Amino acid sequence: MVNILGISCYYHDSAAALIRDGEIIAAAQEERFTRKKHDFNYPSNAIAFCLSQASLKASDLTLVAFYDKPFVKFERIIETYLAYAPKGISSFMMAMPLWLKEKLWIRNQIREELGDFEGKILFTEHHESHAASAFYPSPYQRAAFLTMDGVGEWTTTSYGVGEGNRIEMLAEQKFPHSLGLLYSAFTYFTGFKVNSAEYKVMGLAPYGEPKYVQAIYDHLIDLKEDGSFKMNMEYFDYCAGLKMTSKKFDRLFGGPPRQSESKLTQREMDLARSLQEVTEEIMLRQARHVRKETGERNLVLAGGVALNCVGNGRILRETPFEDIWIQPAAGDAGGALGAALFAWYAYLGNARNVDGKKDAQRGSYLGPEYDDVEILRFLSKNGAS
Repeated sequence: MVNILGISCYYHDSAAALIRDGEIIAAAQEERFTRKKHDFNYPSNAIAFCLSQASLKASDLTLVAFYDKPFVKFERIIETYLAYAPKGISSFMMAMPLWLKEKLWIRNQIREELGDFEGKILFTEHHESHAASAFYPSPYQRAAFLTMDGVGEWTTTSYGVGEGNRIEMLAEQKFPHSLGLLYSAFTYFTGFKVNSAEYKVMGLAPYGEPKYVQAIYDHLIDLKEDGSFKMNMEYFDYCAGLKMTSKKFDRLFGGPPRQSESKLTQREMDLARSLQEVTEEIMLRQARHVRKETGERNLVLAGGVALNCVGNGRILRETPFEDIWIQPAAGDAGGALGAALFAWYAYLGNARNVDGKKDAQRGSYLGPEYDDVEILRFLSKNGAS
């Protein structure tokens, strides 16, 4: 019996997942236990839950898989700071303690936290984890995959083909040119929390008009027919600064970013609508290009941008793909599951057979559950009516 634990942490949405002989047994996000939204800390509680759900001790684990490669990500961060030096010194000084104390030593922490675990620890690439989380639980024996997010190690978007137990990356777009970071920049500018409230921007879009679409194309991005693009970094500050956007961004859109919790104005609504339209256009172009290059009938999606359900709907309706399947935990939390599945199929080489109809996600009911007796006991203990 092979038990594989997948872990994601230290950026946002820390999580753990456990698979046994290829079957998803448990998966949970750390925030569900700590009550800290988007908790990024080492997922001790989520790991404990997964082990308990499978009736395992750490010594029963065969492998542990981590969802990205910390040293490659650290290389990207150092190279980026050097490229912008000395501008990014404040951001550099804030980032380094966490990297030098924790993020670079994840292997040691896993060993220490799991105690008597003596198996191997694997590190998958970030977008491999996303692709694995999208393809392996899907109902398709063959499918194209498209992963879109802020950034992993260097990659911000990738596509390729999954067949049986294999995943093959065909192309990727790299940092700093990122659809996820473009969306987050507008999230910041409209006064919402980055890596948390992007869904509010998507929800705000229907209340606005697309009056800034052309300004985005003229000044912020150079979009190609295949969906790839270059960003004009003069308008952004996320490479080395402490903000997502620059003063030039402020001037383009008529003033400074909205203050958090202040009254929403028509400007924010129009910005949200304009961004959403550009995002959908990029998603559509990328999906059409993936279909053209791979010839696959089915498409699977993951990465934080794949949480944009409006864009996903347009991919389903307006591209040649016959069907799509989206990893419900499309963001970094799903990376824990993807890493574990990648270890089972790609690393260990186990066979994968599906019926083309039912996925392996078990309805995503993979976290803690409470029966009526437990709920009543809790309410009584706390004097609730």
